Amino acid sequence: MTTEEIITQALSNLEKIANLRAEFDIIEQKKIDGCLKITINNKVYFLNAKVNKELRNQKIESLISYNEQFKPFIVLSTRISSSVKTQLQKHQIAYLEANGNVYLTMDDCMLWIDTNKTIQLEEKFRSRIYTKTGLKVVFEFLNNNKLIHQPYRQIAEVTKTAIGNVTNILKGLKEEGFVLQLNKNEIIFKNKQELLEKWTNAFEYNLKPTLKIGTFKFIDENNFYNWKNIQFVNELTVWGGEPAADILTNHLRPEKLTLYTSENRNDLMKNYRLVPDSNGNIEIYKKFWNEDSNINNDKNTAPPMVVYADLITSDDKRNRETAKMIYEQHIEQNV
Repeated sequence: MTTEEIITQALSNLEKIANLRAEFDIIEQKKIDGCLKITINNKVYFLNAKVNKELRNQKIESLISYNEQFKPFIVLSTRISSSVKTQLQKHQIAYLEANGNVYLTMDDCMLWIDTNKTIQLEEKFRSRIYTKTGLKVVFEFLNNNKLIHQPYRQIAEVTKTAIGNVTNILKGLKEEGFVLQLNKNEIIFKNKQELLEKWTNAFEYNLKPTLKIGTFKFIDENNFYNWKNIQFVNELTVWGGEPAADILTNHLRPEKLTLYTSENRNDLMKNYRLVPDSNGNIEIYKKFWNEDSNINNDKNTAPPMVVYADLITSDDKRNRETAKMIYEQHIEQNV
């Protein structure tokens, strides 16, 4: 959806569902997209508005800033995840989805509708690069700047995929403007920061859920607080998420433990004295990267890009702050 389509559909659905009249005047300035005029109980309200195609947790800080600078403020979006809605409500930030769902609290009124079916993004992750295989290959490209310059056969070996998949994924990257073919034998990256952001979002939805082995807890609860003393079997298992961030930055006390592993479920339970628990504080995922590309093997953590993705998509402010530190210290120089 374009910005204009989001606005048109949101206002149309708001009128259809809540019988509320609203108008949007576009403002030509960088920070604010326009002014939303909405009539509730014969009273007219004017709100400064920002339009975003799809909101993620990593946008919360900027929206808090907009809300402070441009009150009364509202954000319009094609869709907003439930965790982001919770954060917006917590900070009293008004929002309107394209499907007509709305949250708006003013001095003398409150409007809250959250019953309409979510609109699916038409082009959401359609490209080959957002498939499970595509995300694994793109990860290796982003994690190793030299890999994209190698012959297709070598790329296929490193990423453990078929040459045909490599061809299709590179074609997808070209179509989306992330790589440029200089000549027959030379390819270069473009817009790597944007690609990283798209990879991070797609990783959360398309790849990470397929890697999940389960949620667990320690038989001995004290092991949670002494997690740094746990000895992994060889390098089959490493820390991800909050514990990895603590190791990399010494800035975050974990409230939840994340593991990435090549061990099977039974060995994990036996080796680390775990039991399955849907409400447990340990989440375990399969490793998906090439071991040779993990610069953090000596630290027992997943690659920085994986740790960054684990944290930046969190609804926890301290996690997102630490994710930015990891980006600046371990990722930025490569994008």
